[in-house]
Amino acid sequence: MIKAIVFDFDGLIIDTETVWYLAFKEVFQGYNVNFPLEVFVKCIGTDDTALNVFIEEKLGIESIEIIMNLAKENHKVKMELLDIREGVKDYLIEAKNLGLKIGLASSSSREWVEGFLKQLQIIDYFEVIKTGDEVEKVKPDPTLYIKTLDALNIKADEAVAFEDSANGARAAIAAGLKCVIVPNEVTKEINFEKFHLRINSMSEMGLAQVISHIS
Repeated sequence: MIKAIVFDFDGLIIDTETVWYLAFKEVFQGYNVNFPLEVFVKCIGTDDTALNVFIEEKLGIESIEIIMNLAKENHKVKMELLDIREGVKDYLIEAKNLGLKIGLASSSSREWVEGFLKQLQIIDYFEVIKTGDEVEKVKPDPTLYIKTLDALNIKADEAVAFEDSANGARAAIAAGLKCVIVPNEVTKEINFEKFHLRINSMSEMGLAQVISHIS
């Protein structure tokens, strides 16, 4: 019996991932460097190791901090226009109505995640929030999900994870949760290895229907 749902944050609740890709792509264009989507995809849901390697190979190790700072400024401007993804608020409301516990497991920092949750006025829906600054290894390592389940006092087979990235899905599956993929513009072409259901957006299927489908 499903007793809880656990959300990823970046790319799932708001599509920060597409914005990050466009922000980096524009910065690289200023250096006449093409930024392939397949390079960026390796970073989604985890850390920036692959991105740092790419910058070092193309522009030198001394350029990593410069590129990162330029992309952050570009991203900040673009984020001002970003809103919550379609259907997310409906799922949070439905989860409460169904008596489900709600958790969040993100590889990003607590400051980053909670800042947006407060801005979107949805932070009070989450009973537990676990972030990358609380673990030694972020996704695809399952620790974030394991810590979230422990804090919710829920067994792995009693929870459903909602993810947009392959790294996130691997973490959820490794932790023993059911996993629903809700891809965004930059992750919709990813080859997801394992999952229990894939939907284009949370507006496509109600939460109760999703739970019924995967149970």
